[in-house]
Amino acid sequence: VAADLLAVLAGPRAAARVPAREASRLSSCLRFLSPANPAAVSSAYPWKGSRKVLLEDCDAAEADAMVMWPPAPVLELARLAVDSGGDPGAIHRLLDPTMLPVPDVEGTKKSKCHLTRTPYGRHFADEEINSYFAFLFELIAARGPSVGLNVSLTRYDLFHGHLFLASGTGRLGILFHAKEYPAFDKESFPYNLGYCQTGMIQSDAYEILI
Repeated sequence: VAADLLAVLAGPRAAARVPAREASRLSSCLRFLSPANPAAVSSAYPWKGSRKVLLEDCDAAEADAMVMWPPAPVLELARLAVDSGGDPGAIHRLLDPTMLPVPDVEGTKKSKCHLTRTPYGRHFADEEINSYFAFLFELIAARGPSVGLNVSLTRYDLFHGHLFLASGTGRLGILFHAKEYPAFDKESFPYNLGYCQTGMIQSDAYEILI
């Protein structure tokens, strides 16, 4: 399914390799927050380095350009991931060594909910990478209602993300996982996900592809 999804997103030629019925099904699930065709978006806008400035001061065209044309450090991160054969250590070496405590959000500690393997996290040493990933998620939250994504998203809803590169097209992708623990419901979601599900309001889990 993942390979078919990437093919559908890669353009008409790649999409033609996917069975028509499956391509139609996948396409019906997609909601685009910016133009799907990079050629339709100008790359003339320079990255400002601040997601706050970008979200508050830029127009829609500039935001679209930032989605399609990431800043150089993000592209270098993707290149490094490919050149290293997907070695996590290559990415870890780009992190700032400063340990940042994971915040206690909505009573997670009281509920014995551990969202990370360690009680701390780390930022990338290059602030442009941190700002760009945060900008993408905040843009999703801001534009979501315009395409029917009627869900409230905050920074605390972002659970984790996956950075990937489509080898056939060279397109960079980021898959965000948000609202990872929907509330238990006997009919719509009859699954027990453990401590982190306790006390959650009824909502859907979301996979957001950039």
